[in-house]
Amino acid sequence: MAKKHQQKPANLLAQNKKARHDYNIGDTYEAGLALTGTEIKSVRDGKMNLKDGFARIRNGEAWLENVHISPYKEGNVFNVDPLRNRKLLLHKQEIRKLDEATAGKGLTIVPLRVYLKHGYAKVLLGIAAGKHNYDKRETLRRRDQDREIARAIKERY
Repeated sequence: MAKKHQQKPANLLAQNKKARHDYNIGDTYEAGLALTGTEIKSVRDGKMNLKDGFARIRNGEAWLENVHISPYKEGNVFNVDPLRNRKLLLHKQEIRKLDEATAGKGLTIVPLRVYLKHGYAKVLLGIAAGKHNYDKRETLRRRDQDREIARAIKERY
């Protein structure tokens, strides 16, 4: 069963703000990231970009692709390719659910945020359906209206 993760973790390392603008996010899943020693140091420094990232299921394994983690400045020969594919650590049934959800329906898996949990890097994945331009404009209009209503209520009370 997919969990809804709405609260912001206190130890947020990276966030994909554009994902909620470009996609309608359905179920979310929390996955671990398999990183090398210098990559986790760079992630802890906040040197990570999720903007164009996505996840893909291949051969029964989940992979995070097109996510840039800058090389650790003191890592010298131990640094790896910044855009390499990184394995996601999920249970088999979660991988199966993600694979079924994205099979031929125009849905994709996008990383929403990366944070630390008990010392381990976790990524929040969302099953996403692309928005049309008119949907994006409607979302912006609704957000502005909500902001104006909140401002009016605050002034009133």
